[in-house]
Amino acid sequence: MYRDLKQSYWWPGLKKDIAHFVEQCLTCLKVKAEHQRPYGELQSLEIPVWKWDEIMMDLVTGLPQSPKGHDAIWVIVDRLTKSAHFLPIKETYSLEKLARLYIDEIVTRHGVPSSIVSNRDARFSSAFWRSLQRELGSQLKLSTTYHPQTDGQSERTIQTLEDMLRACVIDFKGSWEIHLPLIEFSYNNSYHASIQTAPFEALYGRKCRTPLCWNEVGERQLAGLEIVQVTADKVDQIIARLKSAQDRQKMYADKRKKPIEFQIGDKVMLKVSPWKGVVRFGKKGKLRPRFVGPFIITRRVGEVAYELDLPESLRGIHSTFYVSNLKKCLAEADIVVPLEDIQVDENLSYIEEPVAITDLKIKKLRNKEIRLVKVQWKFHQGQESTWEVEADMKFQYPHLFSNKIPGTEFS
Repeated sequence: MYRDLKQSYWWPGLKKDIAHFVEQCLTCLKVKAEHQRPYGELQSLEIPVWKWDEIMMDLVTGLPQSPKGHDAIWVIVDRLTKSAHFLPIKETYSLEKLARLYIDEIVTRHGVPSSIVSNRDARFSSAFWRSLQRELGSQLKLSTTYHPQTDGQSERTIQTLEDMLRACVIDFKGSWEIHLPLIEFSYNNSYHASIQTAPFEALYGRKCRTPLCWNEVGERQLAGLEIVQVTADKVDQIIARLKSAQDRQKMYADKRKKPIEFQIGDKVMLKVSPWKGVVRFGKKGKLRPRFVGPFIITRRVGEVAYELDLPESLRGIHSTFYVSNLKKCLAEADIVVPLEDIQVDENLSYIEEPVAITDLKIKKLRNKEIRLVKVQWKFHQGQESTWEVEADMKFQYPHLFSNKIPGTEFS
């Protein structure tokens, strides 16, 4: 726009006025992708002061069902020593059963932690889980919405766990649950760069007795105050190593981030994911807006998160967002992106689903024929129906073909 205008016009501050005009364009705010560095510098969690005093937890779901009926793994990690427990569970477990498992496997072994970091899974954000931890005296620290980096330690542990599960199933066959105890043993006895030792040694003060470490058994005995001093020295050493690793990670991360601050009352656009769950090849899925809003900031939460005043249609979504999901809006106050046609769900995305097959035709090519069906989508009517390949739709949505269209016949 600047290069076009400057050929015929000029006035003081031409380039600045054009940039300001483009910043106020609501269409640009809705659809343009961000090409700048993401907002928000890394905010490291405080380093724990003792073993199993602060923990992280997350779930690995979607696993094949084991002979015992388990189809998920509950991953619980100590933030100081990096030692972890992998507990096989069923996704259908009630909260009461999860609470009993937590007490049996964690509290009885390590005591009650002072804080628990987790994502906003429905199990961890439920009233029952909150009340249980409040009675036990543990503080819940839930991650910011749509920002899993907050729970980075458990996410990284899960990545290692999944790699080990794949390797064991491929090499040794059998159910994944058979290999889980030895995977936990192997993980806890593997060197971690951040603490510069294995989690088992960090937790118990000596190496684990394994076929690679016979000579550690029968280590010289320590007595009295010497045991306390040696243990405290090792914890201080681990804390210093974690601080060094945190500073190094923050330096690397902040090189790719850009700091930004919003004020209470500022208007911002909120990022959504318009292509989540879209399986068709039509234009409507990917050509939906990238941002919705504007919304007004009502409160600052920490250094890099903000609470927004969301409308009734988004009341099911947690209102606090990391700054990387926000973009400053300079558009007029009376202009908004309508939400009625978008149908954003609790994961801040919307999924297009077919509801009916309305027509059938055959497209003839040189060497073959392709059967196409006209699909009516959940949030789009009439002329917004699209033609899709019948075989693909049958594979994805077989229930749509149970009712025949008058005048047509599906094979």
